[in-house]
Amino acid sequence: MTLALGPEWLSPDYLISEYGLPGILIIVFAESGLFAFLPGDSLLFTAGLLVAEGSYIQQPLWLVCTLIVAAAITGDQVGYAIGRFFGPKLFSRPNSKVFKKENLDKAHEFVEKYGPKAIVLARFVPIIRTFAPIVAGAGRMKYRTFIAYNVVGAVMWGAGVTVAGYFLGQIGFIKANIEAILILIVVLSVVPIIIEVVRGRSQAKKAAAESLAAGAVPADAAAAPAQRGRHARR
Repeated sequence: MTLALGPEWLSPDYLISEYGLPGILIIVFAESGLFAFLPGDSLLFTAGLLVAEGSYIQQPLWLVCTLIVAAAITGDQVGYAIGRFFGPKLFSRPNSKVFKKENLDKAHEFVEKYGPKAIVLARFVPIIRTFAPIVAGAGRMKYRTFIAYNVVGAVMWGAGVTVAGYFLGQIGFIKANIEAILILIVVLSVVPIIIEVVRGRSQAKKAAAESLAAGAVPADAAAAPAQRGRHARR
């Protein structure tokens, strides 16, 4: 089983075969509030599948899910603390390899649009799930509210996707086409980002067209002064 998408070191089967459960937990922790990794959803699905097979991951499903949820909660906590400590400075600093302003802006719009429940929804959107807790901290979201949604989101995403991989991975068709399934999961996970990009460009073009239309002088209005001038000379 090899996920032919992106570099080999980012493929779920490589990460799990090389680093096992500790590798999964580190990536889940980092992706929840530090670095935006691509294979989050497919990694959890693959983890559930391999738990069912008993290969690479020997721990029982309940323990794997518990540890993944704990890593996800902790990662979001760190992200919230970073946002709380640095605050709006994160949005005004030049682009860096870690905190790109465009990613922070997208996460900020996402949180503004959905409110506290964005912490749950962001779990299922790559990149946004990394920066949403940072935005929540920078925006001074109440900690009690944040931790509640953080736990709910971590359980739904961390345990939910892993359990789905565990049971669906035992279906013959899915097991026989696991590479295509993993690619599909990655594609579906980035669909929301593609939609937002297209929508943003469409809105920008519409705004530019409206601005151009508002600034243009109507032909009749432009012709009127010239006509008045000719009448005056007569």
